[in-house]
Amino acid sequence: MPIITDEHMMHMMTSTKVYTAIILKAGPNIGRADAKQIIWEHGRRNFSLRAEGLLSVVCPVQDASDVKGIGIFNADETATKKIMDEDPGVLQGIFVYETHPCRSFPGDCLPK
Repeated sequence: MPIITDEHMMHMMTSTKVYTAIILKAGPNIGRADAKQIIWEHGRRNFSLRAEGLLSVVCPVQDASDVKGIGIFNADETATKKIMDEDPGVLQGIFVYETHPCRSFPGDCLPK
């Protein structure tokens, strides 16, 4: 494991940027007969948000919990809430979400 000095940490901390993390959870209408189609359109929208550079990381959660996804938006919390409030899954009550302002390093990514 590399040794990280205090100086390196202080330097790196100055390069962080504000993002917003979201936790997507099952909503009251998750069991609707048409939920799969609405979730498909939610996914299509996520692809568009990725292509626009707004949704930097999207991770559908595949366990049996009520957490359905985690995302990192390249936007502040206010803008992220506006984006999420227009999501088809949220509009139809399939999903609910919570937002969490956070900071990270621009250019970070998931390993290939």
